[in-house]
Amino acid sequence: MVHGQPFPKQEIIIYSLHVFFHNTLIFPLPLPSLLISQVKMEKKPVNSATRSLATQLLFLISSILYTCTSATAQELLAGFKANPSSSVSSFQSLLNDSTSTFSLGFLRVNQTQLALTVIHLPSLQPLWQANPTSSFRWSDKTQLFFNGSLVISDPHKRSFWSTGTSQQGDKVVLLNSSNLQILQKQVVLWQSFDFPTSTLVENQNFTSNMSLVSSNGLYSMRLGDDFMALYARFKDGKTQQMYWKHKALEAKAEVVQGQGPIHARLESDGFLGMYQMGKTPVDIQPFNSFHRPIDRFLMVQLEPDGNLKGYYWAQTDWVLDYQAITETCELPSPCGPYGLCRAGSGCSCLDNRTQVDTASFQCIDGDDQSGDFCSGSDDFWVLRREGVELPFKELMDSDTTSSSVEECELSCQRNCSCWGAVYNNATGFCYPLNYPIQTLVGVGDESKVGYFKVRTKRSWHKKMKVGIRVLGAVIVVLTGVVLGYGGYKIWNRRRRGPKRVLEEKTEVSPGPYKNLGSASFKSIEMF
Repeated sequence: MVHGQPFPKQEIIIYSLHVFFHNTLIFPLPLPSLLISQVKMEKKPVNSATRSLATQLLFLISSILYTCTSATAQELLAGFKANPSSSVSSFQSLLNDSTSTFSLGFLRVNQTQLALTVIHLPSLQPLWQANPTSSFRWSDKTQLFFNGSLVISDPHKRSFWSTGTSQQGDKVVLLNSSNLQILQKQVVLWQSFDFPTSTLVENQNFTSNMSLVSSNGLYSMRLGDDFMALYARFKDGKTQQMYWKHKALEAKAEVVQGQGPIHARLESDGFLGMYQMGKTPVDIQPFNSFHRPIDRFLMVQLEPDGNLKGYYWAQTDWVLDYQAITETCELPSPCGPYGLCRAGSGCSCLDNRTQVDTASFQCIDGDDQSGDFCSGSDDFWVLRREGVELPFKELMDSDTTSSSVEECELSCQRNCSCWGAVYNNATGFCYPLNYPIQTLVGVGDESKVGYFKVRTKRSWHKKMKVGIRVLGAVIVVLTGVVLGYGGYKIWNRRRRGPKRVLEEKTEVSPGPYKNLGSASFKSIEMF
């Protein structure tokens, strides 16, 4: 499933049937594969008898599904244990809300891994995930249990993840809002709404000590004193570059310094609001469905491309309702490292020499783009390009001390951690890039010039260094073997020499043999 992308109606029905039959009844049925084969068949006219049969079949299936979902647990008590079932190929439901709209369970990832998730059942859209930075092994030995805390462990009792509620909770419930809670005598000890992953749902608070993180881990959303912003963590693993910022417009209330941090909330009326005190927002970001009287369930999600998007559920699919960044070229890296984005023209590479595949615009991937540029002059080459600028230059620090493009380049050249710089001849602003080069925006103004370092031989140098080390080790081992064997032969000859002389009764004296042995050992020492 692609996050945020609407499902075709047939796929939702098929996938939902597959989930319920496999996970609630816990045995495989051929019905989903049968339906899939029917969907893939060539479309033919449907007569009334076929339609009637299909209606009866759907009615029967709906009855079965109602029975199955009503049997699913609606609370987990102390002592609860569950293991992934080998018969499940997608989602194994463990706990439902009272409306069977949301479910907590095991989601199978890449066949061999699992994630503990809360999903929206009609669409199978994950809304929350335990420990999103890593997945657990899909094995009947992996176990989820509740002993006051929810814990995932392996066969050796090693805890992978825990809610850390100090074994005080007496039950786990899933609310109709999709909020997973651990309670002790109706007091909330822990809730998933306090630990969002990539998604916020309606009426969920987002505070200054939280962050949304995209599923690929590259992008995050956080709140500032009077704004919300999106940040990119580029492949050096260190840089957190702001690439989108929305400041509170203070249309209805003012942000008062010293009166506490702001927080955000996705409102069911169709907007993302920022608040500081009370219920009056200091800012509203309206969705397309703002104040429209429709029955919907809203969510916002930080997508893998770095965009923040809002959706509502329209009974059969998710409808795009809001996006923070409307132009593709304004995204942090829509064309990948060393890519060039032009409005209306799509992606290309900054230079033919940075193009990996001549049949596409795929450029240098930057996976090996790390390290010190002062370690060797042959580790990189320089690429210059006119008519380029940064998509989020307004949010970057600029160097105003450079009076020319030459000085801008020279300041980056002298900086061992600088990957490049973009200079604007009209303003005199120099924007140094202290992270691996991402997508640049192509413009018609050739006074905007880019200077970029391209590391292409680093991996070759690494391989050469590894090869040299291996070759050196082989030489040492072979030398040791040769010396050891030579020493053994000399020792053996010395040991057997006098006895053989006596047995053969020859007139050869032992003197030369001793001299030969002495010379041999001298030669070994000299070697």
